[in-house]
Amino acid sequence: MQGDANEIRKGLRDVIDFEIGLDVVAMGMIREIDVTDDGVAITMILTSPMCPMASFMMNQVKERASEITEKPVTVVMGKELWKPDLMEQEARDALGI
Repeated sequence: MQGDANEIRKGLRDVIDFEIGLDVVAMGMIREIDVTDDGVAITMILTSPMCPMASFMMNQVKERASEITEKPVTVVMGKELWKPDLMEQEARDALGI
């Protein structure tokens, strides 16, 4: 089921953090994608714990993943704090970090 997780991760690149202008995968916000026979559980974090777009972003991740898989999708907020070193190198370069 790792292939399913890879396809979902690839599709989540379409979900953009509008404040920063980069996708949630490149930003390191998607921490885990767990695919089982029963469904898909995605753990994500936000760049700020007080992000006013939290529910919108989580809903966008759920909707995009649901377009890729026929399994039920849940998105939960991870407890890990986001930090710039979670970003992909290209994203850091784009932001000059």
